[in-house]
Amino acid sequence: MSSDLERKLLESLSKQFPTKAAASTEIINLQSILNLPKGTEHFLTDIHGEYEQFNHVLKNGSGSVRRKIDEEFGNSLTMKDKKSLATLIYYPEEKLALVEKEEENIDDWYRITLHRLVALTRRVASKYTRSKVRKALPRDFAYVIEELITEKAEVQDKEGYYNSIITTIIWLRRAPQFITALSQLIQRLVIDHLHIVGDIYDRGPGAHIIMDTLIKYHSVDIEWGNHDIIWMAAASGHLASIATVIRLSTIYGNLATLEEGYGINLVPLVTYAIKTYKGSDCRPFSIRSGEDYNESDTPMDEMVHKAVFIMQMKLEGQLIMRRPELGMDDRLLLSRIDYANGTIELGGRSYPLISCDFPTVDPADPYRLTAEEEEVLERLQSSFMRSEKLQSHVRFLYSKGSMYRIYNDNLLYHGCVPMDEDGKFLSMRLDGKDYSGRALYDVLETYARKAYFSTKDKAERLKGQDYMYYIWTGPKSPVFGKDKMTTFERYLIADKETHKEKKNAYYKLRDNVDTVDAILREFGLDDIENAHIVNGHVPVELKKGDSPVLCGGKLFIIDGGFSKAYQSKTGIAGYTLVYNSHGLRLVAHEPFTSAEDAIRNETDIVSDSEIIESKAERILVKDTDIGRKIREQIAELTVLLTAYEDGSIAELE
Repeated sequence: MSSDLERKLLESLSKQFPTKAAASTEIINLQSILNLPKGTEHFLTDIHGEYEQFNHVLKNGSGSVRRKIDEEFGNSLTMKDKKSLATLIYYPEEKLALVEKEEENIDDWYRITLHRLVALTRRVASKYTRSKVRKALPRDFAYVIEELITEKAEVQDKEGYYNSIITTIIWLRRAPQFITALSQLIQRLVIDHLHIVGDIYDRGPGAHIIMDTLIKYHSVDIEWGNHDIIWMAAASGHLASIATVIRLSTIYGNLATLEEGYGINLVPLVTYAIKTYKGSDCRPFSIRSGEDYNESDTPMDEMVHKAVFIMQMKLEGQLIMRRPELGMDDRLLLSRIDYANGTIELGGRSYPLISCDFPTVDPADPYRLTAEEEEVLERLQSSFMRSEKLQSHVRFLYSKGSMYRIYNDNLLYHGCVPMDEDGKFLSMRLDGKDYSGRALYDVLETYARKAYFSTKDKAERLKGQDYMYYIWTGPKSPVFGKDKMTTFERYLIADKETHKEKKNAYYKLRDNVDTVDAILREFGLDDIENAHIVNGHVPVELKKGDSPVLCGGKLFIIDGGFSKAYQSKTGIAGYTLVYNSHGLRLVAHEPFTSAEDAIRNETDIVSDSEIIESKAERILVKDTDIGRKIREQIAELTVLLTAYEDGSIAELE
């Protein structure tokens, strides 16, 4: 670094720390932070719209809250009292409403509960600096909470001091608000940072609710899954992606997410579908309805389902012909149909179709949209792009998200690193250049960002949007990881051999030490003995004996079936991972009943917790990415301090 540049940097730093005393104080502060225990990280993936289970797991920190209760109270509380306290922390307002109706002496209950919550808050706050805790405090009660959780050496009658504060809170009729504030503070302090390893959207009914929660969360990052990617592309106005998103919402009976959650106007589509497909053969387009689905909507939804499926197939075909570099010609299926005989040719064989009733498909030009389809799609595009909530959610996905992430020596990604049977990273040629491994992730992310943010260059924007569709479904897509997505076959061909989607060789090789080490090195993680991969996308089928821990604990697959659609297959309701200062803990969850049941009957999610890596010494902040940044700050401040001392930089005060 040149002396002129170094001087400018020091002068800039001196404005923030204008004296030797200020610089010295900050160095002491930063040095003390380095020796605190690292914050707890919480990993979730493949949430798929299941907002009630997601919210509960988020509130309980995958059992972290219960563990803190056990640590603080040991045998001094009964199991019943511990359950009640945990439920109160998860759902303070709702639980308070029930307690206040049932308790005969509510003031005594307030007093006991406040003492317990204060004790627990002290424990969960103890690993943080006072400054960090202060920033987390709710504004209305910040001063009082700080008084209650801060040890005061100068106060002789400490018990009397704290009792008087709590008594005053109750006397002022502020106990319910204070209990709520403490409960929410405990939730926040138990988990320092949240990782979402992809697939927030589709299947379940509440992806928009999950996104609202994530936007408010204090510290989060997101690694995009292919279902997130297709929604992001749809929000950019990409027609094939819009058709895909609507089809997926229709098949799972979740059109309410679009209509009520995002305000998407589906009336033009519904009107068109009824007009065009009433009396048409809609057998293949059934609805996989959930508990809240209105069965009377089935005939209409099946017509919508068929209409949007045909549009998707046409738009996908146009994209494939527009982008020959993507190598997806084998998915041009509408042009392989023998419409007279009702068959399709695949892989040199002819298969009968379940239905060949496609009134809007011209066999001579099967990928051409009708004028009515174009009009419907134009109106849908406008609705997607004008949805304020959808655009807000997608901008958040871009700001907090990426194709992969390296965080505290852990590599996080949703799907796979595409490779061949020998473990060599697969290469993809884009714009005349070959990309593989980490470079493939990087270039695809660049195009994904252009798809949304490139507003002046329309050609570049469309290319980015088309490439996002490839990320959703392409054979070399890192977040998809299969040779093809057999959407057409699953709808229209009875022979299940055609439904098979061959997984990338990565899924055979990910239990191989050499393969995992090669991936870690490819992404710049040289300390491979202490590094891990955290992976989502493909559910762990516990029923078949699959394990979420592979390669001797170097790779974790934490998709265990959050989505109810997968639970009969997996045998559980999702894995989560907790990484605290003591090591790594894998948590397997049983299906969640409901928030109402959890509140009224104090039923927590039944979870099996397994310590999969325990450190002999606690992991400190100095051992983390934040610690590395703090050491850099200390080094810069030390140089500034030297400059003050030798007079090369003048103190400003």
